[in-house]
Amino acid sequence: MFGRHQCGGRAWDCGPRGPRGGGGPWGFGWGPGGPGGPGGPGGMGGGPWQGGGPGRGRMFGHGDLKFVVLSLLAEKPRHGYEIIRELEDRFGGAYSPSPGTVYPTLSLLEDLGYARATPEEGSSKKVFEITDEGRKYLEENQSTVDGIFGRVDEFGSFMFGPAMSVLGRAFADLGRAGFRAAMRHPGDEQWVQRAREILERAARDLEGLN
Repeated sequence: MFGRHQCGGRAWDCGPRGPRGGGGPWGFGWGPGGPGGPGGPGGMGGGPWQGGGPGRGRMFGHGDLKFVVLSLLAEKPRHGYEIIRELEDRFGGAYSPSPGTVYPTLSLLEDLGYARATPEEGSSKKVFEITDEGRKYLEENQSTVDGIFGRVDEFGSFMFGPAMSVLGRAFADLGRAGFRAAMRHPGDEQWVQRAREILERAARDLEGLN
């Protein structure tokens, strides 16, 4: 159900390390918010994809995630953490939903009767699967689902398109240079402040670039 974008000649869901095997589409282990994906380690956080679609904020609008999760459950039963990992993989590491959004969504789907959870024997973990009511709900809202995954396609086209391919190398160089320089100045608060000013000035320059 997810779109299939190209990633170096392969489908865009090319694994958790992104199109170049370097930890995300930026080429140096980061998504567009810091280590581990937008917004910092491991999650969406306050990354630039919040609030209304690709290029304008969050990837999924209000209520969209339930359709995404339900679509994944329609493929096969999954644990909650498997849903998080699957989305991260399919976005090449550029997007990773937080447990604080996925698990409440699963609980909502249970309450609505669209999914059921089965405890694993000898474990506190649960496996979630779609119900007949859930499949019917997806079918009844097919136009909404198509719209959501249309935005996913748009996101993939942008993230793995020629523009980000060109900029990715520059982002990678900046990240590596910053880490190397920081390692040479441990505990130097004055250096940290100067480095921060440089980065903030560069950010302002980019924002103002027409």
